[in-house]
Amino acid sequence: MAEQTGGLDNYLDNHYIHRSNWLRAAVLGANDGILSTASIAIGVAAASDLREPIILASLAGLVAGALSMAAGEYVSVSSQTDVEKADIEREQQELDDMPEIELQRLAEIYEKRGLKKETALTVAKELTEHDALGAHIRDELGINEISQAKPMQAALASGAAFTAGGSLPFLVTLFLPLESMEYTLYGFALFFLIILGALAAKTGGSSIGKAILRITFWGTVAMGLTALVGYLFNVNVG
Repeated sequence: MAEQTGGLDNYLDNHYIHRSNWLRAAVLGANDGILSTASIAIGVAAASDLREPIILASLAGLVAGALSMAAGEYVSVSSQTDVEKADIEREQQELDDMPEIELQRLAEIYEKRGLKKETALTVAKELTEHDALGAHIRDELGINEISQAKPMQAALASGAAFTAGGSLPFLVTLFLPLESMEYTLYGFALFFLIILGALAAKTGGSSIGKAILRITFWGTVAMGLTALVGYLFNVNVG
């Protein structure tokens, strides 16, 4: 039995879906941190010959972005949690009011998945006896431990990841030469984005090449448009 359990654990370790919630929030946060901070710095650098405005704008963007990302993620995922809780309460009420109909509904779900009608009804009865609400939450509502929303986890992952990502271009504005700063920022930001894309793909078990191509293309578009705005205004801030 221990060997079977160990084998199942090893099998599950080969899949990556259980990482989807925090990985999505972390990648989104880090990507936004790099891109937002670098884009702000590039836009100001394209319009200014001084380092101070670039640093100040980058720092303000970094702090505001991290707080906004965390708050936005918390509110968004909390809304999803509220919907899930309301559906679960509604499902419990339906189980109390019309258990036979709910049993039949569960059996129909299993039948549509490929079980014979008699087998589907047997499975539905056994699962209902074991944990009726759990069976309906999982198989009718599609809510499980992996997909279930976790607001605080998403908020902390997004905020921390944004801060980590945004700190990289911010350090560039502090220490690298002011001459052609916008091009330096673009080059480093692109490098950071490529590393992020590769790490995210590796962690999620997806294609590294596709991840790098996607993140590089959209990063270039965002930073290029921001630089264009800076050049169009071309104001010497100081």
